[in-house]
Amino acid sequence: MVSIAAQATSMNRKSNRRTEVNSPARFDLSLVLAVAALLALGLVMVGSASIAIADRELTQPFYFLIRQSIFVIIGVAIASVVVMVPLYVWERFSALLLLSGIMLLTVLLIPGIGHSVNGSIRWLSLGFFNLQPSELMKLFVIVYLAGYLVRRGEEVRNRVWGFMKPMLLLMVIALLLLMEPDLGATAVIFATALGMMFLGGVRLWQFGVLLMMVLSAIAVLTITSPYRMERVTAFLNPWADPFNSGFQLTQSLIAFGRGEWFGLGLGGSIQKLFYLPEAHTDFVFAVLAEELGLLGSVSVVLLFSFIAWRAFRIAMNAQKLGLDFAAYTAFGISLWICMQAFINIGVNMGVLPTKGLTLPLMSYGGSSMLVTCTAIALLLRVDIETRIAYLSYVGVKGGKKR
Repeated sequence: MVSIAAQATSMNRKSNRRTEVNSPARFDLSLVLAVAALLALGLVMVGSASIAIADRELTQPFYFLIRQSIFVIIGVAIASVVVMVPLYVWERFSALLLLSGIMLLTVLLIPGIGHSVNGSIRWLSLGFFNLQPSELMKLFVIVYLAGYLVRRGEEVRNRVWGFMKPMLLLMVIALLLLMEPDLGATAVIFATALGMMFLGGVRLWQFGVLLMMVLSAIAVLTITSPYRMERVTAFLNPWADPFNSGFQLTQSLIAFGRGEWFGLGLGGSIQKLFYLPEAHTDFVFAVLAEELGLLGSVSVVLLFSFIAWRAFRIAMNAQKLGLDFAAYTAFGISLWICMQAFINIGVNMGVLPTKGLTLPLMSYGGSSMLVTCTAIALLLRVDIETRIAYLSYVGVKGGKKR
């Protein structure tokens, strides 16, 4: 295995700058089709879930659908460029990307610059588009940690300080996110980072101690914040106050109940008619469950599960060939997208407290769509370079036999 990794990595590095950018190497078509299915279904559901509110508030029934379609087109265009960028470029600039993300989060908190929605300052207004730096930070943290695990892998596995250094940096990022406040993004970033560190070989007791620290910090933040505590109590018993603190969750549960096995049909949702808040963003899955029923809901879950499985297969193949940065990047992207999907679906179903997280590739939102498309393209790039490395190894081995 070491010999395979060394030879494949050597051949991959030699050909990387010369031929990879224009390489005709195949990529995972099944992964692309699964992503395309979620994008298409997401557009349909955003259009259905937003038509009433767009007509009432903007007198343009398809306003959100048109904007989401534009975001998807731009996202696919960005992805088509990103997939051509060699991974060594991402690795080289990983620290700079993280620093730029931290700067954006800092600028966001300057009075008068950040754009506030529902009491949270999470967006930078760019005129035609509101940028959410926390979405960028999810990807930047993954790329940075992948590079760190390559550079400091032995230190991470054998020394406490090697494990703690990136965690201290993440605590700074978490502090900036919590000042917005954005507990959902903080939880996703920390969970993804912990997963990557675990896969990177960190000692189990260190992982357990840090996990307990993170869970304790979340518990303290929840208890000491009235609005977060209200969300937790509403989650535990939403029917205790169904017209106030439990309103959003009870309406979501009603949508699931109305959908039954096969749903009410596309466009047939009642809950989206000003009953269910954030129907086209955080709770688009509830509208989907009402209109497409259990069959549609399970289909979405299966698509996300398939993406997670394919991403892990790509990561493991890269790891076998010694492409550690590629492997850790793929692991991180898989953990992030599928963990966020799990949290969003769990919130919609009432098994998790409300977090304010979008459903990747499906919920309305420009920043989320563009960053997620970029992440998928990066995952495909990992797959392409892994295939090239494998073909290089097979060619070298075949040449030796001859």
